[in-house]
Amino acid sequence: MGTAKDGAWKFDLVLALLAALVAVAVSAYAGFPQLANAHGDNDSLLQLVQVRDLLAGQGWFDMHQYRMGPEGGFIMHWSRLLDAPLALAILGTSALTGNMALAERIVQVAWPALQFWLSVFFIIRAARNFAGERAVVPAIVVGGAALYYLGIFSPGSLDHHNIQLMLTLASLSLLLDAPTRRWAAMPSGICAALTMAIGMESAPYAGALGVLVAMLFLTGGTGERLIAHDFGIGFAGVCAVVFATTVPVSAWSQAQCDTFSVVQFAAAAIGGAGLAAIATIDAMNRTLQRRVMSLGLLALALGAVVVVLFPQCLAMPYANLDPRIKTLWLDHIDEAQSLYKLIFENPARVAARYATPLLAIILMALRLRGGGWRRQDSIVGALLVVAFIVSTWEVRASTFSIAFAVIPLSAWIAKWRQRAETSSSRGVALKMAAVWLVSVNAVWTGAAAAASLAFEADKPVADHGDVDATCESKATFTMLGQQPQTTVLAISNLGSPILAYTQNRVFAGPYHRNIAGNLLALDAFMGSTAAARTIARDHRVGLVAVCRGNPETRLLASKAPEGFLAGLAGGNVPEWLEPIAQTQGSQLELYRVRPGS
Repeated sequence: MGTAKDGAWKFDLVLALLAALVAVAVSAYAGFPQLANAHGDNDSLLQLVQVRDLLAGQGWFDMHQYRMGPEGGFIMHWSRLLDAPLALAILGTSALTGNMALAERIVQVAWPALQFWLSVFFIIRAARNFAGERAVVPAIVVGGAALYYLGIFSPGSLDHHNIQLMLTLASLSLLLDAPTRRWAAMPSGICAALTMAIGMESAPYAGALGVLVAMLFLTGGTGERLIAHDFGIGFAGVCAVVFATTVPVSAWSQAQCDTFSVVQFAAAAIGGAGLAAIATIDAMNRTLQRRVMSLGLLALALGAVVVVLFPQCLAMPYANLDPRIKTLWLDHIDEAQSLYKLIFENPARVAARYATPLLAIILMALRLRGGGWRRQDSIVGALLVVAFIVSTWEVRASTFSIAFAVIPLSAWIAKWRQRAETSSSRGVALKMAAVWLVSVNAVWTGAAAAASLAFEADKPVADHGDVDATCESKATFTMLGQQPQTTVLAISNLGSPILAYTQNRVFAGPYHRNIAGNLLALDAFMGSTAAARTIARDHRVGLVAVCRGNPETRLLASKAPEGFLAGLAGGNVPEWLEPIAQTQGSQLELYRVRPGS
């Protein structure tokens, strides 16, 4: 147990590749349905739009999304760090195929498959280091199944979630390897910096990794001092490079809490460089007392900088969001729901998202209680607990906790596999089978779904007349794409698909920075028909798109039953709109604003 053997990484890389190929083959057998229907993955669609804009000549530092929001668009909070490799991949593939559309489709399959491959690889490496060779097979099976059913590695998944998880797993795995592979500490810090720079969702894990390195340095010997030095240099150095290459000089002094800016750079520079300095200067690390004092002063300096210079970033992320947008949008985003809310509104999803992480935490607690706590246990256990705590606030964090949970679960299975090999007892074999079953997240997901169906068997099922009643498929927007380019008034759920599948622009989109555009759409849809007509005239709206089966449409119509959207959904078309005949089977209703209206 413990250290992975030299050369085993090649074997692990091949095993992970086989797992990724199996996942791709399953999707290929089904015909890559995700490419024709994104199933509400608005972020991946807008990520593709952002890459297209970059390839079309939009400036590297220009993060505006000009086709969404009011006139002039709004500034997205995403990072060019993800746009760059996607754009290069599409350019390279198009050079080989001679077809930009085909190149996009190839990258839409290859990019998430690459992230899946690397994520499984780093899970295998971490499990091997944590529990030895017997944990490798469980890591492939349990880890591969967990990542597959999370959905963030499906074909078409171009947004930041999969690469952030991959980089966090890489940082974790490399940190576990660092005591025997000195070179691994700096790449671990680099990966932690990159995952945070791509998006603030992974900042808690990057921060936790940094704190773990500092704590291990505090109580460890020379080896941990060298690891702390290299991790700190890698973390601070990459953050400096990212700041210089992705933030324009004109914005270097602008504090942005939801994206990488001077706030995150200052914290990373102070934390990473300070840790490296303390680990280097003998007078600051010679004794435990000096290490405690030095790290304490570093923590105070870091806290003082944030509190004094950037106090706004201590508030809740959506504290300043308009109340209407919070009530009508944020409170209905599935991935932004809390555990408390899920328990009452969707208990089946609680089992699917929290069962294996909670089981893994229990296993770690039992390991701590039994003694023999190791360095690996501290790293894996701390990250797992941090991810679980964050997931109680927002369910999206369970993506990380489910992945981290695979490591102790693989060790648990490995232990029972060893017992089964040395025992002919039927009871041991049955227990091993049970351990396998409860460790696979998909089992909990399936059981929760079955229970949910059983409890809701007597509830009437809404019939919207078509499998694409929510208007999520690419084919739904064919007719819209054939219309002259204009501004389309549509709900926020349709904003990203309209940008991805047509050349039109929209007001609304499910992004917290698009406040003005979202409020404009809400005013039009929830206000009177006369108010909607005025907004359409003043903002040069050419088309109105309505999808009756979309949950957002039903929500807005129920909140404003006398409003413009409720009337349209009910079949009341005002005289200033002209219905456009749609293709058969499409649930998207289009209305042209009559000239002069």
